[in-house]
Amino acid sequence: MTEEQRKWIDEASIEALLSRLRFAPSGDPIFTGEAGEHLLKTIARRREEAGPAAWTAASKAVGWERGTP
Repeated sequence: MTEEQRKWIDEASIEALLSRLRFAPSGDPIFTGEAGEHLLKTIARRREEAGPAAWTAASKAVGWERGTP
């Protein structure tokens, strides 16, 4: 994992993490190797910290189609 990848993962908002998870192109290197493991652990931790209501609100804000919350 590069320092740039670690920094992005650690500093990204819940919405940014969800958006990347949903809309990144296939093969995005952020999902492979050590970076991928760190990303998934960070998402899980943020989800637990946020709680169900905040996580659901973030998910709805991101939406399921690019450009449409």
